[in-house]
Amino acid sequence: MKRVERLHALSEMLRRSGPRGCTAERLAREFGVSVRTVKRDLTALENSGAPIWSRPGPGGGYGLVAGGTLPPVSLTPVQAVALLAAVSAAPDAPYADLASAGVRKIMDVLDPQTRKKADELAGRVWVNAPPPPPRAIKSALEEAMAEQRVVRIRYTSGDGNTTTRDVEPVMFASTNGHWYLIGWCRLRSDMRWFLVSRIEHASPTQIACSGHHIDEIGVPPATARPVNGRGE
Repeated sequence: MKRVERLHALSEMLRRSGPRGCTAERLAREFGVSVRTVKRDLTALENSGAPIWSRPGPGGGYGLVAGGTLPPVSLTPVQAVALLAAVSAAPDAPYADLASAGVRKIMDVLDPQTRKKADELAGRVWVNAPPPPPRAIKSALEEAMAEQRVVRIRYTSGDGNTTTRDVEPVMFASTNGHWYLIGWCRLRSDMRWFLVSRIEHASPTQIACSGHHIDEIGVPPATARPVNGRGE
């Protein structure tokens, strides 16, 4: 593991350890380096702005101050390209525009050598992505989901029937290459799946959702997982 990768992994391990912290010996075993190297890495993190605390004696160790701000994340060229590829391949995903802006910010602050290598490697990764839905529709759905407000949509079903519905957004889901808005349909008084590509118009309202939960949708497929990685 390169040092820049180890420093990032080290800060993540300290963050996950919470108020208990970690001993230098445990950190050294985890990363396969000497205690002296770990202490040198901890000093480098502290000098870069990481809010590291240390506690001497039995039961002591190192940790991150609760609520502290971590230093900027350092990425390898491959990690940077992985982010670029993931975002570029899914322009129709919820909040894709914000993800793209976030990746651009990360690329802008990479050191020149890493940025050059990432740019060269990115030129060897091409995507032929599906077109996203109209920006106005995406924005309305994303806002309604984030704020948990009812969204009014004009929707054309598979049989060609067009209706206007008030929907309480519960989840975005991707399956078989298509994105769906899943929510409580006030017109049908039922949980329904709406194919985003069939939504012709959408506008968020000021009406708060009534509290329908993802458990009402049913059991997801065994291969489905939330993007936060915390699926059962």
